[in-house]
Amino acid sequence: MPKRKICVVVGSRANYSSIKAVMRAVQAHPDLELQLVAGASALLDRYGAVVDIMERDGFKAAARIFMLVEGETPVTMAKSTGLGLIELPTVFEALKPDVVLTVGDRFETMATTLAAAYMNIPLAHTMGGEVSGNIDENIRHAITKFANIHFPASEDARQRIIKLGERPEIVHNVGCPRMDIVAEILQQDPEVDHYLGGEGVGVSIRSREPFVLVSQHPVTGEYGSGEAQISATLAAVRETGLPAVVLWPNSDAGSEDVSRGIRKYRERNPDAPFRYVKNLPPEVYIPLMARTSCLVGNSSSAIREGAFIGTPAVNVGSRQTDRERGRNVIDSGYEKDEILHAVRDRISHGRFAFEPIYGDGTAGPKVADLLATETIGTNKVITY
Repeated sequence: MPKRKICVVVGSRANYSSIKAVMRAVQAHPDLELQLVAGASALLDRYGAVVDIMERDGFKAAARIFMLVEGETPVTMAKSTGLGLIELPTVFEALKPDVVLTVGDRFETMATTLAAAYMNIPLAHTMGGEVSGNIDENIRHAITKFANIHFPASEDARQRIIKLGERPEIVHNVGCPRMDIVAEILQQDPEVDHYLGGEGVGVSIRSREPFVLVSQHPVTGEYGSGEAQISATLAAVRETGLPAVVLWPNSDAGSEDVSRGIRKYRERNPDAPFRYVKNLPPEVYIPLMARTSCLVGNSSSAIREGAFIGTPAVNVGSRQTDRERGRNVIDSGYEKDEILHAVRDRISHGRFAFEPIYGDGTAGPKVADLLATETIGTNKVITY
């Protein structure tokens, strides 16, 4: 009996960290064949060339799709989605996957979904059913209505997918695949300072001494505000007196605003004890999350991995509105003094207890087994 071909489309560093454990489990499964398609920011050096990291990890890209239109504006984001929809059918026609697996809620995920749906290829979706506000939530729930099998990361998300009219028997709460990687890396407790020393610019960071980690992305619905938002965050972090690792943003609309804010702050504050880094692989980012005095910004990692690790975290602004979170996270607006107050609160508290809201670190094999054994069709009707 031929192996079932599972095509995974990875378009960003966040995509990869969210699906790596599943890719590994699919590749190792005797009844499955992994097909990797790399596209969008995953191919670009200024976003860390994630495709190179994937291939070093043993995943060979079967196809590469250049689909990211320069500009990082709402217009280019929409055009990039359209370009992905133009290119992906050609790739799917050549690879002939039995199932397309798509991750989360980014714009390239929407293109993947539409291409698979119109080509009658069954669609599997991870991390559906969650609440976060802004355009990401709209895309996430839209993909749920296209998907033929669901792998939500929490029970709350599973119940929401069912309420959206999906059949309960095709909705599987497997946990978040990112937790698989987190559990492994925490057990290893690797040294990462040598990596930081070779990446980015700025001061040297000793990860076993107090420091702050900053990861802040643009909010699409607040396009044009990113520069002021990141400037306030960096000013607040500076006032803590701790050194910081500052990550560059993702490629969503408004990315250039956030990047400009970081560049201006770096140029105007050359004495700030910051290290500015384009991209960190999970093997470095997770130990930093485990050791940081506080993670500041609006990355979902503060909520997902943060609950698992117990990372003190400040969620700035609206990007993660109402997303299910643990006690490790407190929210802040965009004003510098409010951010500073929240950061000091988290630093004074220290590390939090483990909360398995998004799974226990065993999602990858669960997803692979279900992909190998479940009957996954393309016809579906709403259940209410």
